[in-house]
Amino acid sequence: MKALIYTRVSTEEQGVSRNGLESQLATCQEYASRIGVEVSQVIEEVVSGAKMTNRPLLINALSALKSGEAKVLIVSKLDRLSRSVSDLCYLLEVSEKEGWSLVILDLNIDCTTSSGRMQAQIQATFAEFERRRIGERTKDGLAIAKAKGLKLGGSKPVIPFETVQLIALARQADKTFRQIADDLNALLITTSKGTPWSAGSVDWVLKSQRGQELMKAS
Repeated sequence: MKALIYTRVSTEEQGVSRNGLESQLATCQEYASRIGVEVSQVIEEVVSGAKMTNRPLLINALSALKSGEAKVLIVSKLDRLSRSVSDLCYLLEVSEKEGWSLVILDLNIDCTTSSGRMQAQIQATFAEFERRRIGERTKDGLAIAKAKGLKLGGSKPVIPFETVQLIALARQADKTFRQIADDLNALLITTSKGTPWSAGSVDWVLKSQRGQELMKAS
């Protein structure tokens, strides 16, 4: 099975120094060797991480995967592909339809296996659902508060149920608190205070009443 490795840095200076590119490449090559796939091409792109559609070399790589020239796309980190949850969902959907597999090492996503595909689908589904629900709750809450003439702020932040459920699922899959925190941060899911996740905040959620109930229900 042939694989493409995609690496990316944001600035010309990083491209010249190659430090970021080389570290990404080494990580991806090691993994490719471990799972027994042949690396047929290494794509090195130097462009900012704005929109996925603005990266010609990535678009070329996706075209090669669609045509069957390779069956696996390996990246070291999600943000090398995109910082957008919707982009991740799109890539997972396209890869399944076109018959190739996506590997994102920092999220422990390996769609060359059935368990990896399931894990990717769970993460993408909950991340996208959570992103939309946060936007809806924020919009609705502001409208209600404004209609009632209430002052905003002062209420205790609450972790959405969907986020607690995602954390519980990841923990049941034997992920460490640190790994779960890294996954949540990579998927752009924040804590109730809008801050990045840490191992401690994940532990706190799992020890909460809802967290314990979900863990016991497994």
